Amino acid sequence: MKFNSTKLMLMLVVLIIQACNMPAADTPTQEALIPEENLPDAPITEVPPTEIQHTLVPADLPAVSSGVAADQDSARTSRDNSASGGDRFTFGEYERPFNAIAMDTYFPYLDIQQYNILQDDLWIYTTIVLRSRSAEGTFPGEYALELDNDIDGKGDWLILVSAPASTEWSTVNVQIWQDTNKDVGGANSIEADKNPGFSDGYETEVFNNGIGNDADAAWARLSPDDQNSVQIAVKRVLVDDDGKYIAGPWAASKLDPAMFDFNDKLTPQEAGAAIRSYTYYPIQLLAELDNACRVSIGGPADANNDLGLCEVYNPQGEGSGDTPSQSGSSCTETACPSGWGFDSSSCSCVLLAPP
Repeated sequence: MKFNSTKLMLMLVVLIIQACNMPAADTPTQEALIPEENLPDAPITEVPPTEIQHTLVPADLPAVSSGVAADQDSARTSRDNSASGGDRFTFGEYERPFNAIAMDTYFPYLDIQQYNILQDDLWIYTTIVLRSRSAEGTFPGEYALELDNDIDGKGDWLILVSAPASTEWSTVNVQIWQDTNKDVGGANSIEADKNPGFSDGYETEVFNNGIGNDADAAWARLSPDDQNSVQIAVKRVLVDDDGKYIAGPWAASKLDPAMFDFNDKLTPQEAGAAIRSYTYYPIQLLAELDNACRVSIGGPADANNDLGLCEVYNPQGEGSGDTPSQSGSSCTETACPSGWGFDSSSCSCVLLAPP
């Protein structure tokens, strides 16, 4: 049989046309060659945080103090690894600017020397005077003002600042805590409860770094006039409803709002003691902490109730009854810690009896 070249050419043309009309296989893209889990993430656009807008900043402190109180200076006895006095765990009085157990490290930036309470129409202020700054020249601790606005010996508000670093008023590291369920102090105000652990302390945070219902509620700074003082300001409208309250300061390496009151959370054995002659010496769990006796603002508190108030001692004055003689017009009567009293003749707190 003869091979027909014409037919062969026609058959080749048909086959080429059919091949061109067949669906082509998918060509893999670059993305298809990369496993899905290794595909690059879509770019994330960061949204900058909204800047807090402040409308009311504290001004200069009032010239007249509403309350002044002194506290023990443990620098004097620190070489003996002991507090100078004022450490009575059962009564909620702490003088513990030391490390635990060995008590061979003294923290001057936690040792309260004196504090003032001042107020104007808008603010309640406190100036907490510490022994000195840290070796690095800072105040790395936590400092607080505690307020009892129903004057029952049990705190209601805690205004707290951590590591203040500027002489300008700031809300940075400032918090306000409230005891809304009224269990700070436990069964007994001031004195330790027999069954520790009842209270959940200051359980409600109402302000933190300017965030809260009022961005201007509380502020803190280092005093521009005294390098060893921390100042705190809180709005009166928030914490003071009748102009009467009890106030007291705190200083600690870490001040946990949930641990109030400390003597309702720990036993004396667990807490230890800071005075060498005391049964439970040395300090155990409750270390690096200081507070001071409280002052009553807006009127005298009930002397029949144990409210943790400072004692005032006025020695017999010369010439006119019990009025003490003043050593000078610049002497301002100062409330003194428990066991101490104010001697106006020397314009200072004096130890009434051994601690």
